[in-house]
Amino acid sequence: MPSLPSLRARLPDITDRPIRAGFLLMPGFALLPYSSTVEPLRAANQLSGVTLFSWKHVSLDGRPVCASNGIAMVADHGLDEQPGFDIVFVCAGTGIEGFDHGPTLSWLRALARQGVLLAGISGGPYVLASAGVLDGYRATIHWDHMPGFAERFPKLALTGRLYEIDRDRITCSGGVAPLDLMHTLIAAWRGQELATAVSEWFIQSEVREPDRSQRMALQQRFRVSHPRLLDVLAQMEQRIEEPLDRDTLAQRAGLSVRQLERLFRGYLGRTIGAHYLELRLLRARTLMQQTTLSVLEVAVATGFVSATHFSRCYAKRFGHAPRHERRTDGVSDRSHVVIRQVHVAKG
Repeated sequence: MPSLPSLRARLPDITDRPIRAGFLLMPGFALLPYSSTVEPLRAANQLSGVTLFSWKHVSLDGRPVCASNGIAMVADHGLDEQPGFDIVFVCAGTGIEGFDHGPTLSWLRALARQGVLLAGISGGPYVLASAGVLDGYRATIHWDHMPGFAERFPKLALTGRLYEIDRDRITCSGGVAPLDLMHTLIAAWRGQELATAVSEWFIQSEVREPDRSQRMALQQRFRVSHPRLLDVLAQMEQRIEEPLDRDTLAQRAGLSVRQLERLFRGYLGRTIGAHYLELRLLRARTLMQQTTLSVLEVAVATGFVSATHFSRCYAKRFGHAPRHERRTDGVSDRSHVVIRQVHVAKG
């Protein structure tokens, strides 16, 4: 667990007023992790009978901003206003990977110089890293963003945990993980008893430690109970760039290739090769959508012997060529979604 005394030390004198939180909502932000962050603050106020936390919403231009599900959130401020926050949560979702909005990044750097706590929720760490304010810090991000995030920011200490609290930087993987994060923050700032009451309020029967896995165990994901098959599945997920052949996988499992193939067909309904190919192609799609790697570089990173073979397999699986993921007609180019939406809002 993060050190509660170290967290308390970040806000040592705020006992006579609410802790002021800002929510920087990026276009297309994910609503669930945002709600899992702000709702515990509301519950803390309601359960304590005192306004312990206050919050305002910030958008890039001061206008309403839409979540990924289309719900519009009214902003209280734009980037040109300085409401005086103690902590700012940057909330983002899919499509944030290519974000490069100078005023936003400058705003975050200014907050960092002022000693404001900065927190990235779900895709938010992308924005913080782009601003350079995560340099030298441990960080995490949603598991789906991790391959692209690691490629773009190779020098960051990426941990993959549910959340990270490293001095005055906080990063959270998203989903419902902010409930676990906010339990820790409320306990640090307003006491363990209140934090427990808030968690129970949301029927959170278990508060997870930050080092818990973001994803379900393989046994749950694939509904597989065979220990040797589970071990092979784990090895496959760990060896995407340099795939292991069937003979090696079978040998490591202490089985014959025929026995291992029978297990795959019986439990997963597919062959060893088909399952491995699916894992590699899903990773390739993530890299095509979230990075600027070339088709050849993505092919190499996912264990294909040539760009031609990779493109053929990709088209067969997804119905279009890999480069289609980066079209610039506003349909599939995820790396420019946020910039386009900002420009539309301004226009």
